[in-house]
Amino acid sequence: MRAVFLDRDGVINRNRPDYVRAWADVEFIPGVLDALRRLASSQYLVIVISNQSAINRGLVTAETVDDIHRRMRQVVEHHGGRLDAFFYCPHRPDEGCSCRKPQPGMLLRAARQFSLDLGQCYLVGDATGDMLAARAVGSHPIMVLTGRGKESLNSMQELPNNQITVVSDLSAAVDWILSRD
Repeated sequence: MRAVFLDRDGVINRNRPDYVRAWADVEFIPGVLDALRRLASSQYLVIVISNQSAINRGLVTAETVDDIHRRMRQVVEHHGGRLDAFFYCPHRPDEGCSCRKPQPGMLLRAARQFSLDLGQCYLVGDATGDMLAARAVGSHPIMVLTGRGKESLNSMQELPNNQITVVSDLSAAVDWILSRD
């Protein structure tokens, strides 16, 4: 089984410097709903993986994050797309967990749950940590220039640019992925 992993903030919805703390803070990036509709017609599972340290920072509850994801899924489905699963890490960077990207814990958990061949999966993200997590499990990293993508790409020393695919946004990433099949 194959999947397209999507980071949330900066790929699906706009990043906020003060965190997405409520449904009212969610602003879909232009073109995302159409991209998810096109991806839904593929054989790939669509799985969101997201660092959500705002939970352990005490800024938002896990229940609120779950509610945001439930509503996000409803909007995406209303537009003909699908989000098959959500995995998130609630830990702060200083907690040293194995799930917070760039660690591959969320990807490994998804692989176990869905019997995924991670070498046949893609991870679309806007940060160096996303790219490193993808490489750690042998998935293909795709950097979008939305969110923190431009800034991350300019400062990324950990991976040579020829080891990642760089595209403008999720719509271009979906085009690239679907053209490979």
